[in-house]
Amino acid sequence: MSERSFSRPKRALGQNFLVDGKLQRRIVAALGAGPEDEVVEIGPGRGALTRHLMGRVGRLVLVELDDALAQYWAAEATHRPSVRVVHGDVMEVDFRRELERPAEALVVGNIPYNITSPLIFRLLERPRPRRVLLMVQEEVARRLVAPPGTKSYGALSVGVQSVARVRRLFGVGRKAFRPVPRVDSAVVEIEPFRPEPLSAEAEERLRGLVRAAFQWRRKQLRKILLQHPELGMAPQRADALLTELGVSPAARPETLSPEEFIALSEGIDG
Repeated sequence: MSERSFSRPKRALGQNFLVDGKLQRRIVAALGAGPEDEVVEIGPGRGALTRHLMGRVGRLVLVELDDALAQYWAAEATHRPSVRVVHGDVMEVDFRRELERPAEALVVGNIPYNITSPLIFRLLERPRPRRVLLMVQEEVARRLVAPPGTKSYGALSVGVQSVARVRRLFGVGRKAFRPVPRVDSAVVEIEPFRPEPLSAEAEERLRGLVRAAFQWRRKQLRKILLQHPELGMAPQRADALLTELGVSPAARPETLSPEEFIALSEGIDG
């Protein structure tokens, strides 16, 4: 199959292909992968990043859902033992099985806008990669790096910032893609903390608290702790915990830092 025989971009798969060569090279340079690295590329598409990675990294794992594109890359990888193609949905396939050292891997990808948040948490499942570099919608980038007290700060901000350092590296205008999307994008770097700051069980409790809190983000924190069906704390216990942590009962979720959410989660469990 030749590259010219690719079908048109599929809207259902959120396909927008990066065609700006300068930006392609800039993203690969920011990833910083070398001959000793294992790299996972999510959605190689027509090869905007793939062609800059092939032959330059120790092992390249391509995760592609599109049938025609997966077939194309499988054919391309036939004589490249360092390249492995995983045909399937990244939300379902276990691409880590293709890696010798999953915790040292680098992940890169131009992420479909319709599954961005769940995909980010999927990529941050344990064992977490060493670094993740993603092209995301500009709005999502703002949410990922947002500090407490800002309009963009929410459950995604807390969930990612509690386990990783997040940076917005640079913006990417919509005209760099074909077809042209309706919004601009940005490249973000997510670097998981080492060692893990929380146990897997503590992370699960934290996510439950954060999810509940931002479902009721307009309510005061004390009311959330007392009235949310997933929490339902006794008044005396909630008051004692908030006093101990120095958190105002009238505070709203968007004012709490990730560290304060962690402390609150630990206090609820205790």
